Amino acid sequence: MTTKIETFSQNFLKKPLLDLKSGDTVRVYQRIREGNEEKTQTFEGVIIAKKHGKEMGVTITVRNVILGVGVERIFPLHSNFIEKIEILKRGRVRRAKLYYLRKAKGKRAKLKKEGLKEVIAEEIPRKDIKTDAKNEEIKEEMKEKNNK
Repeated sequence: MTTKIETFSQNFLKKPLLDLKSGDTVRVYQRIREGNEEKTQTFEGVIIAKKHGKEMGVTITVRNVILGVGVERIFPLHSNFIEKIEILKRGRVRRAKLYYLRKAKGKRAKLKKEGLKEVIAEEIPRKDIKTDAKNEEIKEEMKEKNNK
């Protein structure tokens, strides 16, 4: 059963909402008013949290390190000031909230790409027949030593 509030808020929801997840690197285009002018400002970073599910007030927290200082911004997805959101990369993470990235620096702050196993499998060159033969010879020598 839907309440009056739910039916009222359905009119204000943006219909084609992206499938955003924690770990995605996104670029958010936001309209900003300065006096009488309106301009578009972009903010690029990693989504560290997504809150409030599929409600009217769904928000994402985007984090970026700018000049050595961590900057986080919270964007309400159904806001009229959000023009568009581009997904640049998908990160493979095991948590819904990535608050540990606030303390992580350097290599620990990087996320693995999603589907990394497939890429690695394509880039590995085939083994030479000579190296396989050498490996078999070494295995046979080890077996002979163990048998003695």
